[in-house]
Amino acid sequence: MFIATLVATDRLMRSDVNAVVSDLAAVNCQPSGWRWLDEDIAADVSFSNDSAQAKIVLEHPDWRFDLMVQSEAGRAKSLLVADMDSTMITVECIDELADYAGLKSQVSDVTERAMRGEIDFAGALRDRVALLAGMKESVIAECLRERVKLMGGAKDLITAFRGAGGEAILVSGGFTHFTGPVAAEIGFNRAIANRLVVRDGVLTGEVETPIVDAQTKKGVLLEALKGRDPSISIAIGDGANDIPMIEAAGLGIAYHAKPKTIAAADACVRFGDLNVVRYALGL
Repeated sequence: MFIATLVATDRLMRSDVNAVVSDLAAVNCQPSGWRWLDEDIAADVSFSNDSAQAKIVLEHPDWRFDLMVQSEAGRAKSLLVADMDSTMITVECIDELADYAGLKSQVSDVTERAMRGEIDFAGALRDRVALLAGMKESVIAECLRERVKLMGGAKDLITAFRGAGGEAILVSGGFTHFTGPVAAEIGFNRAIANRLVVRDGVLTGEVETPIVDAQTKKGVLLEALKGRDPSISIAIGDGANDIPMIEAAGLGIAYHAKPKTIAAADACVRFGDLNVVRYALGL
C-alpha cells in the first residue's frame, strides 16, 4: 500500500481530498479511501498501485497544499538529519552576521549562489568568513538573540519524532555558535557545524578545518545509520550542499528549496512549514 499525505497551510477542503482520490483512480492507482490526520488541515489517501504514476498525476501546479507520496510500510523513520539555516531556522546566519558589519548584500549574494550549487561551498564559506575578520565575538550572541527565529513546526516535528523513539541530528554548514543553542531549543540529540576561529574575543576571519560541507552531511547520516537500512532515515534541507544527504536518506525532503535540491529529493515542501514533514511521517 501507498499513502498520499495532503497538508494545507490554511484549510484543507474535502473537495481537495476528493480531487486527489479521483485523479488516482483515473490512472488506475486504486485508491481505497482516506482519513483525516488533523481535520481540515491534513489527510492521508491510501492507494495500492504504482506510486511513481501517482507522483506524476498529482503534480498539479494549481493546488495550494503540500502533498507527499510514499510507501505505507516505510513511513515510520527512526533517524532524522536536518540542515539548520533556512530549514530549522528562518534565516541564513552568516548573512545576518554580515549585516552587523554592513556587508549583508555582498555576502547574501554569495550565499545564494552557493546554495544554488553555482559555486564551491567550502571556498565560498572561507571568502564570506574572511569578511567578518575583526568582528567582536559578542556580536554573534546579539545576532542569535535578535535575528535567529525557529522555523514554524520545527519544535513540533522534533518533539514528535523523538517522542516516537527517533534520533534527530542537526548538521549545518553554518557555525557552532548558532547550532548549539538552536539544537537545544528545538530538542535535537546533537549538532554538528563549523567552528569560527576566535582570538581575544574577536573573529580572525578564519574557519577551522575540516569544513562541514555536503559530503560531511552525508557522512553524518551514514555514520548514524551504523549499517542499518537507509530506509529508516529522513533528511531535510534546502540547499545544494544538502543534496548528497537527501539522496542517501530513505526519504529525502527539499524544504522551500533551490531547484537542484528539489530535483534530487523524493518529496518537497512548497507551501507549509515543518509540520508538513511531521504529518507525512504519520506523527
